[in-house]
Amino acid sequence: MREIVMDTETTGLDPNQGHRLVELGAVELINHVPTGRTFHRYINPERDMPEEAQRIHGLSAEFLSAHPVFAASEVVDEFIAFIADSALVIHNAAFDMRFINAEFARCGRPLLHQSRAIDTLTIAQRRFPGAPNSLDALCRRFGVDNSARTKHGALLDSEILAEVYLHLLGGRQVTLGLMTPDVRANGGRTVVRNRHEPRIFTPSVAELEAHEAFIGKLKHAIWLQ
Repeated sequence: MREIVMDTETTGLDPNQGHRLVELGAVELINHVPTGRTFHRYINPERDMPEEAQRIHGLSAEFLSAHPVFAASEVVDEFIAFIADSALVIHNAAFDMRFINAEFARCGRPLLHQSRAIDTLTIAQRRFPGAPNSLDALCRRFGVDNSARTKHGALLDSEILAEVYLHLLGGRQVTLGLMTPDVRANGGRTVVRNRHEPRIFTPSVAELEAHEAFIGKLKHAIWLQ
């Protein structure tokens, strides 16, 4: 099973008010295990950067002006190829999906269906109703190291979210419970055991006679009818 954990950074809160994507980050999981494959691009939003947004992610309009626009093949084509048809694991998925689909619409690409998104915020709210469920709050809850997160960053946040997602599913190493005791006891290494052919035990004459005598004492045994 392939999943893509992803995050975005933007110039603001609403694409309908002209706000744009400025960063995309994504991490590949296979069977809930990070493979090491990632996707990361800074994006020229073709507009100014509001001060409040820059305080969050630290990306200036000057810095982003040196990077490609979303419609460039090295952004949109490579992003589409990377996510393929996999499920998208996103914290507060509706926000990111709206911005991605707004960019897709601008360059005439098919929109992503909301059903592809696995919203970790929704999962956290169901598991911990009434508790803080921001990414930072979940890191504190699960003991995930987010000390490098001095600013929001799409790739770093995706990597942190991937670890949080595994905890939300039930554990840091979700496959551990499926391991045999031999594997668990040896630090996850598979132990090869030599298997012997089953031994055939032939009953002795005395054992057969004792069995027949025991059967003879039974009344109405169904296998004798």
